[in-house]
Amino acid sequence: MSIQNQKTAVLLIAHGSRRVAANDDLVQLASLVADRGGFEFVQVSYLELAEPTIFTGGRICVEHGATRVLMLPYFLSAGVHVGSDLETQRKELAAEFPNVEFILCPHLGLHPMMVDIVLARLQEGANSTSAVIP
Repeated sequence: MSIQNQKTAVLLIAHGSRRVAANDDLVQLASLVADRGGFEFVQVSYLELAEPTIFTGGRICVEHGATRVLMLPYFLSAGVHVGSDLETQRKELAAEFPNVEFILCPHLGLHPMMVDIVLARLQEGANSTSAVIP
């Protein structure tokens, strides 16, 4: 399939939390990525503790016509989830949908921009009058 005929979706993947507000961060990020990224469709998913699961999120992408799904792990470290669990799930989605390309993108990790983010958060903390940042 030529790249011109591909419809690319983004599947954002977070760990998931029992705390709804924590999961809402990914929903807000998905909206920002959709607005600024130029992707046809952006879907959130969670590894555990929240819905939709990665499998459900991948299926939703396909239902929206995706022929290519960029799976982005919203994880800082390459632990077991990033190192093997997500690749296993990618392979299972690819087996279920052989005409769809599922690509597991690098996790956030030590991307060069991460230093800027950390420094900005440190500055916010240093300027705060409260010991607790919401």
